[in-house]
Amino acid sequence: MPLATPDVRRHNLGLVLRQVLEAGAIARSDIAGRTGLSRGAVTSLVADLLGAGLVREADVVPAEGLGRPRVHLEPAGDDVCTLTALLDADKATAVAAALDGTTLARVERRHGRPMRDPDAVVRVLADVLDEVGATLTGRRIVDLSVVVWAPVGGVPPRVLADTDLEWGEVDLLGLLRARSAVVAAYEASGGEIRLLPDSQVAALAEHASAGRPATLLYLKSDSGIGGAIVFDEGSPRVVGAALGHLPVVPDGALCLCGQHGCLVTVAGPDQLFAAAGLDALAAEAGLAAASDEFVRRIRAGVPAATTAWRTGAAEIARSLQIVALSVDPDIIVVGGYLASLAGEVDAAFRAIQPHIAHAAELTPARVIGSTLGADAALLGAQHGARERLLADPLAI
Repeated sequence: MPLATPDVRRHNLGLVLRQVLEAGAIARSDIAGRTGLSRGAVTSLVADLLGAGLVREADVVPAEGLGRPRVHLEPAGDDVCTLTALLDADKATAVAAALDGTTLARVERRHGRPMRDPDAVVRVLADVLDEVGATLTGRRIVDLSVVVWAPVGGVPPRVLADTDLEWGEVDLLGLLRARSAVVAAYEASGGEIRLLPDSQVAALAEHASAGRPATLLYLKSDSGIGGAIVFDEGSPRVVGAALGHLPVVPDGALCLCGQHGCLVTVAGPDQLFAAAGLDALAAEAGLAAASDEFVRRIRAGVPAATTAWRTGAAEIARSLQIVALSVDPDIIVVGGYLASLAGEVDAAFRAIQPHIAHAAELTPARVIGSTLGADAALLGAQHGARERLLADPLAI
């Protein structure tokens, strides 16, 4: 059944607005050429976007020869923004961005990792959200997302568990609503807050960064170990966002998730940093600082660090092999501090490939390091916010 006319117009409005946002400055004729829309249709759609204050006319480019001057369009929307928060096992971050992705304000603060105390952590998250909100005078928040380092489920959505902070099920949005003026005001205006698991949005960001392969396997280690698989058959779909809890060691140590021998119990940062003598640094300066020092010591050949890493790399490679034999990824991306050690992970992964007939036809995927750094999940969530806005621009 064909789309109804209003649906087609919404789609085309988003198509035109995307061209303006991505180009920064573009003429109507160039939009028509890039989208396949007629010039008349582009003129009509641009009129709607101008009226909504989402684009504006900028410089006039003189005509070449006898042609007419071209008026460039540029992004506007100076009165709106998106707000994205990220809560991990070490810190809380809030970022406000313009529609074109430009960062307007960013606040980041460590929460000190108080175990089994969601309220203390949420207070820090509320503080950074409100601090960013205080800078947004004259701007209206049109999308608010909270990314957590934990699985999410239920209606309304809740954190199902957080083994890094030793949480059980937590109504994080409920706690946040009671402590953040920005969140309370956004919901009072009819806005819907999205609670998103970090591995899924980070995997989508990595998938886009890698050129949208048909299948991407993503594994990251920062506070714990997470990961996801992205399948793309025209539009990306994320599955399996709990790869740190693959039970890779039979009858291994009891994990806080309730299983025995999870990958995170033998190769998680807490375990490897402790073995390398960095647990005190992690507690005092944070997990990011401990990660950087861990990599530095591995590179320097410090025995405790190299021994810990040898064990961790072997378990990570074995876990990647288990998943890769099931989904046959085109590429494997490792994030967090693993990005700096991707070459070693790739070598360990290739060393355990099966030796069978026609092995040349079964070349394993490359393991590469993330280029997005610690902001992969934030970037993924911001991209999702922009896609939702482009799906219905006049509703902003």
